[in-house]
Amino acid sequence: MPPPVNILHLHSTFSLGGKEARAVRLMNVFGDRARHTIVSGVPDQLGAQGAIAAGIRYEIAQNPPPLTGRPSVARYEAIARYMRRFDLVLTYNWGAIDGVMAKRVFPKGMPPVVHHEDGFNADEADGLKIERNIYRRFALPAAHALVVPSKTLEAIALGAWKQPPARVHRIVNGIATAAYARKPDPKVIPGFRRRPGEVVIGALAGLRAVKDLPTLVRATGGVSARVRLVIVGEGPERQHILDAAEAMGMADRVHLPGFLPDPWRYIGLFDILALSSKSEQFPISVIEAMAAGLPVVATNVGDIAEMVSEANRPYIVSANEVMLRDSLQALAGSKPAARAFVGEQNRAKAVSEYDEAVMIDHYIALYEQAIGRPGALR
Repeated sequence: MPPPVNILHLHSTFSLGGKEARAVRLMNVFGDRARHTIVSGVPDQLGAQGAIAAGIRYEIAQNPPPLTGRPSVARYEAIARYMRRFDLVLTYNWGAIDGVMAKRVFPKGMPPVVHHEDGFNADEADGLKIERNIYRRFALPAAHALVVPSKTLEAIALGAWKQPPARVHRIVNGIATAAYARKPDPKVIPGFRRRPGEVVIGALAGLRAVKDLPTLVRATGGVSARVRLVIVGEGPERQHILDAAEAMGMADRVHLPGFLPDPWRYIGLFDILALSSKSEQFPISVIEAMAAGLPVVATNVGDIAEMVSEANRPYIVSANEVMLRDSLQALAGSKPAARAFVGEQNRAKAVSEYDEAVMIDHYIALYEQAIGRPGALR
């Protein structure tokens, strides 16, 4: 058996969100054909570690060179020196772009780098920063490839970042859709039990400012139907969410159980999935909801309007609290059969277009091509 591929993952953070869930899923698929070293730009955000399967060979890097800071030749040289011990380097989002820049400044003896861009934080939700566009234009030619999940990001890569089409690869996110057809476990969400006659609105999100979850709380509070909001995730915005619930007088109707693995075990307990983000591209939580047969209410960001079924598109609205409330009201106030119809249309589309098998094949092919070892990860 050939030696395993030694892969370095440079993450902006390693708390479990969409990009981390996908990266871990690929790690689990590679099995013993790879070993992994993980660097988190925010060292204490390591929640995705819990999703790594037993038996996967990995380590969380101790005292790696810092991924962020002022531009510095010395810092780039330290990053490059660290990268040279690996066969392949995978970098994720703006917070890890200096891994790409290190190769641009110190290319000698460096392994191939594949950079992934999955979206933007709150500081670029309302518009791209010119200085970051210029930085990416300079750094990204050092990458073997740039991977994006959405048409929106693909257009930005080709336009604002001025990357040649041959370097840009759009690989849509996918999940194991068959798992989401299973009956959910009513006891898997700690502290949650469905109450008679209520409509459960669910959200799966890192509790970060860009997700704008206090707005979702306020929108839910304006719905006249009997509703409860369950937000699965962890992050720094937790107290702001709780404060919004308290201010709306609905603290007893907002439940934050923290991070939970395996969404297929519980997402079917919701009646509606809601997403209030200021910025998204191709969110995995939307695919998960679709695969579980749920209708989706979401802000019209990234590719979401194209992702959902035609029956669901009227519920994808502007990033506005009133619009979110009205869409939630329309679904929560409708008969269960009406919600089920939208959910069935979503599931059919998820199964036909977003199953993970195609996504996994594309990533494996790209990574193997980068290292010049066909079959190394299969």
